[in-house]
Amino acid sequence: MSAEGRVYLDTSALAKWYLNEDGSDAFVAYLGGLDVAVVSSLARTEMRSMLARRRRLRELDQALESLIYATFLDDIAAGFLSPCPTDDVPFDEAVGLIARYPEHPLRTLDALHLVVVVSSKSRSSGSERKL
Repeated sequence: MSAEGRVYLDTSALAKWYLNEDGSDAFVAYLGGLDVAVVSSLARTEMRSMLARRRRLRELDQALESLIYATFLDDIAAGFLSPCPTDDVPFDEAVGLIARYPEHPLRTLDALHLVVVVSSKSRSSGSERKL
């Protein structure tokens, strides 16, 4: 989603901000030009899971895992990352989206991300949302 400096970030994008990965420098430069970076509630769960997986793979230790996650939560609390509130409706809509497009290999979390971004875009523009 991109409208007037407002962009929705999924966890794979956020990883480039919090971890040194290929493309991190370019992503940091990109973030500098944004007015608002939106994240879903799902991002908290995904970030926690991604960091735990990286610890299990011994890419980071427990202290760094905790520090990165705390920094992520602090960035939300400080308003650097704008939370997009959700309820059960997006989960129902994601089920419908997967059912509507069976020819596309749409995974669970990808469907949820699509629903959240469309919902967020609709709220910011005042328009009706359609998937």
